[in-house]
Amino acid sequence: MAYSIGQVAEKTGLSSYTLRYYDKEGLMPFIHRGNGGRREFTENDMDFVDLITCLKQTGMSLKEIRNFVNMSMEGNITLEQRLDMFKHQRDEVMKQIAQSQRYLEKLDHKVKYFEAACANGSEDGLENFCDTLEATSKVNQSRNN
Repeated sequence: MAYSIGQVAEKTGLSSYTLRYYDKEGLMPFIHRGNGGRREFTENDMDFVDLITCLKQTGMSLKEIRNFVNMSMEGNITLEQRLDMFKHQRDEVMKQIAQSQRYLEKLDHKVKYFEAACANGSEDGLENFCDTLEATSKVNQSRNN
């Protein structure tokens, strides 16, 4: 079954404009053009669009994605390069997850602080509250490691 660019946009959450831009930037050289030059996407193309979206959302630049697409088009000769690329991107995502975890902990501290302030009716007397929470969090982290 062939999908139109509108159908792909609806299924992926990307706009038709973004899909056209990706095609123009060389990220989708595999897309077949039907009558009148309209893009026709297959299920495999949809999977590749999903991969492009994944790579983009994890911080890979369009240039790097284009490089991956070009390597993919070259075939088996680039398998190790593509493996290295995915290992590197996985490492980058792990760093992002660790940073997000630190942000979440900070937000959790602030939620607890403001819950205490609301229960108290004031921030008065809570000057050391965040320090106490942070110290407790560090003790818990060291126990988990």
